[in-house]
Amino acid sequence: MELDKFILAVITTNPKKVPSGAAVFHCDSKEEMEKITTNLEAILDGIAHSLTDELYVIVKH
Repeated sequence: MELDKFILAVITTNPKKVPSGAAVFHCDSKEEMEKITTNLEAILDGIAHSLTDELYVIVKH
């Protein structure tokens, strides 16, 4: 099975803005959020997209 156009992870500093049903990583700072996003992007072989200053998603295109 191949995943196509799927949200692999959500990374945020504001847990109130995250829907359920996704792998969510809560960070204490913007710097921590950017570091985790970069690492997960490579590990999951996905593409990171910044939706707001507090929220990134990693998707598989």
